[in-house]
Amino acid sequence: MKVILPTAGKGTRLRPHTHTKPKSLVRVAGKTVLEHVMANLSKIKVDEYILVVDENGSVIENFFRQKFPDKPVSFVQQTDLLGPAHAVWLTASKVQKGDDLLIVFNDTLFVTDLTRIPRLCEGLDGLIYSKEIEDYKRFGVNVMKDGVITDMVEKPDKPISKLAQVGLYYMRDGHAFMGYLTQAIERKLTVKGEYYLPDVFKLMIADGLKLGAPEIDEWLDCGKPETLLATNRYLLERSTASHFCIEGCVIIPPVSIDPSAKVHHSVIGPHVSIAEGCVIEDSIISDSVINANSLLRNVMLDSSLIGDSVTLTGLQQRISIGDNSIIDMGGRS
Repeated sequence: MKVILPTAGKGTRLRPHTHTKPKSLVRVAGKTVLEHVMANLSKIKVDEYILVVDENGSVIENFFRQKFPDKPVSFVQQTDLLGPAHAVWLTASKVQKGDDLLIVFNDTLFVTDLTRIPRLCEGLDGLIYSKEIEDYKRFGVNVMKDGVITDMVEKPDKPISKLAQVGLYYMRDGHAFMGYLTQAIERKLTVKGEYYLPDVFKLMIADGLKLGAPEIDEWLDCGKPETLLATNRYLLERSTASHFCIEGCVIIPPVSIDPSAKVHHSVIGPHVSIAEGCVIEDSIISDSVINANSLLRNVMLDSSLIGDSVTLTGLQQRISIGDNSIIDMGGRS
């Protein structure tokens, strides 16, 4: 199996945090989004990871090779950001006859057992992993009959289906799938100038291919500040390594505090992630993500995202601060 990980894209919904880093390297519950994705893939045998990157791909490449030195990996650059289907199509030269494919978009994290793929795909040509939701009008949904997808509808006005696509796909014949992607590109099947996978799947369905829609257990969105914080809460509550004590502090679990962080005279938690190199002094912090090498002194924060290398002193607020900021709210002249 080959795994395609599209990591290009500006991550505009997470700005200012994605001004200086790819969205896949944003942290949640003590790890980057990319590390969480890789952990979810650890139980299946992967012959090659293919990462689609943008012009800042060297950041992703250096991070991946450092964190996962033993993983077989290659990188493909998406110069023109023409949509998710275009990103996947750019990897076509890496996919040979006989390759099956798993495509994982990293705006979201998933909870599901990928070792069940062979059983779930019996009698089918692919799997469009899905999740039944109430807010179906915001997503593309699968229309089902007898366990097979018959149609896909983008943001339906009526509840024709509540099975939303979650950005996780398995194709039994990866080489043939790339042929359908090529068809979509050649026929310019775009929406507002970008190529999307549902148009590709519709070509497959029209040719009689059978696609299933297994439901994942949990769908965790990391694409916006508020959903990132919700995902941080979910993951921390299920972590087995987030309960500990720091002398001189009150720690309210669950939390994730990197061993290199220095925390003094503070109340931390619940649902707080503190990355490596941080210094936290005389502060009260809850429901927040503090990224690497940041200094927080005499602050009271809730529901906040703090970027890398931020200096923040004397503040009692809810706040979202990007990398390399210096904020002093102490009122000194």
